Amino acid sequence: MRLYDSVGWSAYTKDPGNLAAALAGSTLLAAARDGDDLVGLARIISDGHSICYLQDVLVDPRHQRTGLGRRLVEFVLAPYAHVRQKVLLTDTEPGQKAFYESLGYRQAGGDAGSGLPLRAFVRFDA
Repeated sequence: MRLYDSVGWSAYTKDPGNLAAALAGSTLLAAARDGDDLVGLARIISDGHSICYLQDVLVDPRHQRTGLGRRLVEFVLAPYAHVRQKVLLTDTEPGQKAFYESLGYRQAGGDAGSGLPLRAFVRFDA
């Protein structure tokens, strides 16, 4: 919970049971720790063949800009190298666009008609 709160994702922590179920339902989840503290997390939802959805990438603000986020993303995507389409949704924070583009993602459209501050990214491999 603390990690989600530390990055301002309090909507996830309003229902701890739902968050726990979402994490448990992930296809793959990777966590980074500093001692006993959870400082990073990335998770994938995928059918394992045609699409791979990068659901969450969180890094504690004290550990941001250290390469931890990149390492987490590369780790969770590695088993899906054979999957052509990789997608993610994120908010419109300026640094996120550069981060995901550095990982090979490209922005696809604007707010998708939702009216929400939302960015969609896609990456095609193989």
